[in-house]
Amino acid sequence: MSRLAKKPIILPKGVEFKVAQGKVAVKGPKGEMINEVPEGIDIKLENEEVFFSMDEKSSLAKPMLGLYRALVNNAVLGVSQGFEKKLQLIGVGYRANLKGTKLDLQLGFSHPCELDIPEGLQVKVDKSTLITITGVDKKLVGHFAATVRSLKPPEPYKGKGIRYIDEFVRKKAGKAAKGK
Repeated sequence: MSRLAKKPIILPKGVEFKVAQGKVAVKGPKGEMINEVPEGIDIKLENEEVFFSMDEKSSLAKPMLGLYRALVNNAVLGVSQGFEKKLQLIGVGYRANLKGTKLDLQLGFSHPCELDIPEGLQVKVDKSTLITITGVDKKLVGHFAATVRSLKPPEPYKGKGIRYIDEFVRKKAGKAAKGK
């Protein structure tokens, strides 16, 4: 059994938790999330703490217990605090704008790159080079941030491109430094 699955999830104030027919509904000030839980995993709510246990007869429950505990924990954190990813555009002429439900990126290509913002996410652009993506679903926030970054990942020679705020890009020496 997973060591982390033995620890209970403590519900913050203002978060409602319901378990019914293999589904877990978590509702809080930021929004609502519903996760499905397979058979063999039992969830109990006692004194604002959520406990996970498994059915010993089920072969699928043992390897999946820690995963579903983490998914429910992410749902609880998402509806209470929310998740956020920040991206920075580095390069001459690189900029971002919001056009309704689309994120318009100018990345030095001959054409503008437009991405549809998924439902449930909020995107904010500061100073046209800083993109902040916030939402309740950790997976959706991370996936959209990775999609934006994949349009122009940072290159190793000058460091131009889209990078996460806390990302470190190691720079390589160019041709001139190699010949000396």
